[in-house]
Amino acid sequence: MKKTLILTIAALLAIGAVGCHQRKAEEELTDAEKLELLDLKIERSPKDASLLAKRAQVLLNLNRSKEALFDIGKAVDIDPDKVDYRLLEADIYFANGDIKNSYQALGVAEQLAPKSKDVQLKMGEITFYSRDYDRSLQHLTKVTEQEPDNRTALFMKGFIYKEKGDTAEAVTLLRRVCDIYPDYTPAFEELGVLYASRQNPMALEYLSTAMRLEPANTNVLYALAMYYQDLEQYDEAEKIYHQMLDINPNSADAWHNLGYIEMTVYGDFSRAIEYFDKALEADPSHEAAITNRKLANQLLNSK
Repeated sequence: MKKTLILTIAALLAIGAVGCHQRKAEEELTDAEKLELLDLKIERSPKDASLLAKRAQVLLNLNRSKEALFDIGKAVDIDPDKVDYRLLEADIYFANGDIKNSYQALGVAEQLAPKSKDVQLKMGEITFYSRDYDRSLQHLTKVTEQEPDNRTALFMKGFIYKEKGDTAEAVTLLRRVCDIYPDYTPAFEELGVLYASRQNPMALEYLSTAMRLEPANTNVLYALAMYYQDLEQYDEAEKIYHQMLDINPNSADAWHNLGYIEMTVYGDFSRAIEYFDKALEADPSHEAAITNRKLANQLLNSK
């Protein structure tokens, strides 16, 4: 009897270990592999809403949003009161460029869970990305009323105030994000860019921190280079533009700005044209490079 009990416990532990191993293995699958597995499961259980929603999410990850919309639609038909499905439905509609239906799906989610922070945050995000800033602020404020230190809501509110020209409030919110979340690069980047636009030396502190967190972030490098360029510290600016090009040789903005410095500061029109050509190889529609290359050619011929 005792021996049988020990064997039974051992068997259960083994099954549990296999189950954990299987779950871990599934988490480590690529999206393409997850899709194959979900296809098989849904073939066996075509009315399992949770499987359909999972496949919709994977399809969305794979940029197959139209197929994802079909799956989430079926999941919602099966379980119309599941808030998570409505949130995913909103994401998928948004990925398809359908803002109206995205917000409508969120409206249903809000009716199902009027006090849900997740619903308000998603509504704030969707309206934020569609640049409906006033409506976004309303939803994001509801989030911060429930969770004052919510990183996403605080950051988006700071960005919105910056866009609306209220730099004091933007600085307050973004600095708060930086203080609470010292590893969140976007907040340091935005705050650095904001200070750089005012030629405030604090820009160096925040942009340098952003560079330390993400050394290959060319947006941060560009903001820092522009800061030096605006201060007429051209050697520093050029050094950073070349650093950008080491990371991304096809950075049209870096090539253009190097050309602009050569043309306007050093008067080397030939080299400027070479840089403008590089910018246009990277981005044939780069308007500033087109304009300034024409100007550099005119100046070279005149010279």
